[in-house]
Amino acid sequence: MTTPEKRPDDAPTDRARAEEALRLLSGVPVALDAAVKRLSRSGGVYAWWAAPSVFPGLPGPPNENDRSLRLLYLGRATSLRGRILRNHLRRSGSSTLRRTLAGLLVSEGYRTTWTDRVVLVPEDEARLTAWMYAHLRLTWAEDPEPASVEAELVRRLHPPLNVSGVEPGHVQAAVVAAKNAYNNSSHSSPAP
Repeated sequence: MTTPEKRPDDAPTDRARAEEALRLLSGVPVALDAAVKRLSRSGGVYAWWAAPSVFPGLPGPPNENDRSLRLLYLGRATSLRGRILRNHLRRSGSSTLRRTLAGLLVSEGYRTTWTDRVVLVPEDEARLTAWMYAHLRLTWAEDPEPASVEAELVRRLHPPLNVSGVEPGHVQAAVVAAKNAYNNSSHSSPAP
């Protein structure tokens, strides 16, 4: 038996893809030590979750399958595995999430330096990664064109650590302040 080729008319709409991604992102969040072993190299969207006690002043929507966790951040990637492992769990210079977390955790004494941008010093990169493993969980959904799916879900869910793509009334002032504090934290930034 032969299978007819898919016609473009059969392709899922952006809305249908966003609904399927939301269903997968709303699954039970996975501890990072297990998630990093399961992430594919496919493109898609991902969601970071934490207990409400982690950032009590930044409420996000609860996870439908684990009400003890709240959505913190939603992102997209051309390679889920690469984005999570090489950026979010390793380098503040290429991860808005890491820079925001370091800014929110300023009382923990994270130290920065200037390269071509503000980055955490190596010891604090490792310390932040350990903090993420201890406090955050992850869900993800594969999608070949994640940009439109991410945009729709950010508009719909208002993750508290997202600033870009969030309606102005939903942008968290504490997150903007944390980003600014982080960006201004290096004492060796170049003169204007």
